[in-house]
Amino acid sequence: MLRQNNTRIEPDSNGTSNSSESSPNGTAYGAPARNGNVDIQRELNRIEEIILDSLHIPLTRRTLVDEEQLLDQLDLVRLNLPAAFVEAEEIVLQKEEILRQAEQYAEQIIAAAEQRADQILSEMDIVRQAEMEAQQIRQQVQEECRAIQEQTLAEIERMRLQGQQELLQIRARALEEAEDIQNGADDYADRVLGSIEQQLSDMLRVIRNGRQTLQEPTRESGTSQKKS
Repeated sequence: MLRQNNTRIEPDSNGTSNSSESSPNGTAYGAPARNGNVDIQRELNRIEEIILDSLHIPLTRRTLVDEEQLLDQLDLVRLNLPAAFVEAEEIVLQKEEILRQAEQYAEQIIAAAEQRADQILSEMDIVRQAEMEAQQIRQQVQEECRAIQEQTLAEIERMRLQGQQELLQIRARALEEAEDIQNGADDYADRVLGSIEQQLSDMLRVIRNGRQTLQEPTRESGTSQKKS
């Protein structure tokens, strides 16, 4: 409890007290620690300074303390304890709020990370599916290309064999035609030569007859000359 005589300590409007006493370092006891808000720890240190700076009784552990100064300082601490408690409570609440916000922010980050991870996994699944489909299409195209290549080679081989067969047939027909032409030419030549031979035979016969005719008068004149 505060002592009954409050004439020495008069808290002002911002929660500090006006005291005429001063601490050993020249600072008035009970003066505001910082801009109207008393630092309880510093005021307790001032109480300790009051006790340590007081007169010691020789050969004893007792000290003569200025009661007024000590009580004024204690009153100052008592008056500001509720404010300090409120400030401490506010700090605790702020700390809890900060922790809550940090936890909420961390949960948001974790949720966003999990969502991003799910999205990445989904994208990876899409990529894997696309790669599988691309591989299937590639294999199908390769198989179709091999089939077309084999079909083309088979068609080329068939056309080559057919061409060779047709060439052989054409060559055989050409040989047959050449043989026919040769045979026809031989027959024609034989006929022509036979005709010429016949004509020559006829001409020889005519020639023989003519010579024979020419030789008969000479033979008759010779006979008549022999008879005469």
